[in-house]
Amino acid sequence: MDFESNSWIGERLCYYPRLFGGVMLTAALLGVSTSYLTGISAPTLPHFLPKLSIFRKKKRGKKRIRVYMDGCFDLMHYGHANAIRQAKELGDELIVGVVSDEEIVANKGPPVLCMEERLALISGLKWVDEVIANAPYAITEDFMNRLFTEHKIDYIIHGDDPCLLPDGTDAYALAKKAGRYKQIKRTEGVSSTDIVGRILSSAKSITQNRSNSSLPSKDDNMNHVHAEEKMSKIDHISSFLPTSRRIVQFSNGKGPGPNARVVYIDGAFDLFHAGHVEILQSARQLGDFLLVGVYTDETISELRGHQYPLMNLHERSLSVLACRYVDEVIIGAPWEVTHDMVTTFNISVVVHGTVSERNSSTGEEHDPYAVPKNMGIFRVIESPKDITTTSVAQRIIANHEIYVKRNNKKEASEKKYYAEKQYVSGD
Repeated sequence: MDFESNSWIGERLCYYPRLFGGVMLTAALLGVSTSYLTGISAPTLPHFLPKLSIFRKKKRGKKRIRVYMDGCFDLMHYGHANAIRQAKELGDELIVGVVSDEEIVANKGPPVLCMEERLALISGLKWVDEVIANAPYAITEDFMNRLFTEHKIDYIIHGDDPCLLPDGTDAYALAKKAGRYKQIKRTEGVSSTDIVGRILSSAKSITQNRSNSSLPSKDDNMNHVHAEEKMSKIDHISSFLPTSRRIVQFSNGKGPGPNARVVYIDGAFDLFHAGHVEILQSARQLGDFLLVGVYTDETISELRGHQYPLMNLHERSLSVLACRYVDEVIIGAPWEVTHDMVTTFNISVVVHGTVSERNSSTGEEHDPYAVPKNMGIFRVIESPKDITTTSVAQRIIANHEIYVKRNNKKEASEKKYYAEKQYVSGD
C-alpha cells in the first residue's frame, strides 16, 4: 500500500519529538477529563497540526473490469442480446469477438449472415463497448494471451450450454484452466437452430400450398391449405416464455424530456437484421428520443401471409429494445398512425424507410400514414441497406439441404442439453 507523508509534520517530528509528544499528551488528557467534567469542552487540536491523520492514503481509481464474450451471432435474436446483457453485468466494459466467416464454415457450416452484417448487429447492441472482428472459434493459447495483454481482458464469458470443437473438446478449456472464465445462464426458448427450423417449416408450407393449386376441388384445396397453415404454425411455434422482468432488463427505463423531439418509426422487425439496425440509427439521428412501434402477430399475418411472423411479438420487441438507438417500444403498435397516438406520445416526426416488405393483402388503397402526412410531420428516409426479413429467409431456403443437415445435427445436441441441463442462478 502506498502512502504519502506530510513533509511539514515529518520535519518537526525529527527535530522536536519532545514538544510534539507533550502537545499530544496534553490533548489526550484534556479529552479524557471531559468525560468526567460535564459542561467543560476540550479545546480542539491547534490548527497547525494535521487533522487526526499524519499519513494519508493515496487516492486510486477503482480498476475497471473488462470482460470478453465471443460468438458467431448468426441470425441475431434476443437470446444473443440477453447473453450480451448478462456478460456486461459481470464487468464494467464488454468486448465482443465476432467469429470469422471462415471459422464458422470450418466448425458449423455456412453462416446465413456475412461478417459485415453480424458486426452491424453486435455493434448496435446497447451493452457492447468494443468489438473484435474475425475472432477465432476456439480460444487458443495465443489468442487468450492477446486478450489478456493487448485488450486487458480480466475474464472470458460464455453460456452454460457446451461449446464443443469438431474433435469434441471444450472451446473454453484454456480459459477455465487459467481461472479467467465466468459462466452465464443460457436464455431458454430460442436458438439460431430453432429459428432456421422456423424458416424451413415456413418454406415447406409455402411450397405445399402452391402445389395444392392443382387439386380438382376448390373447397378441398382451401381446407387443405388451412390445415397446412395450422400445422406450419405448430411446427415453428415459439417456446419463449416472456416475463415483465425480462422486458425491464432490456428497457432503458427513461421517458423523453419535456422539450424532446420524439421520432416514431414502426414495422414488424421480424428476424431482426442489419437493415433494421441501420434504419433505426438513421431515425434516431432526427431527434432526441426514438419511439418504435412493433406490429402484432395478427397484423403481420394479415399483411404478409400466415407463415409470418417468424418471431412472435415479444421476441421481436426484445430484439428492438436491445438496440442502442431505441429509447422506447410500443409492444403491439397499431397498423395505422392515428392523431391520438401522435398526441399521446408527443410525436414530432413519423418516419418510414425506402426498403420494406411488400404487403400482400392490403395493396395501396389504405395509407397507414395519412394522418401524419396531413399534419406535415411525415418523412421518408433512405434505408442504408437493401435487406429484408424475406431476403434473409431466402438465403436459408436457397441452401435448404445444407441447413436441414446442419439443423438435424444441432437439434440432437440441443435435445441432449435440455435433457441434462441444471438451473444456473442469476440471469
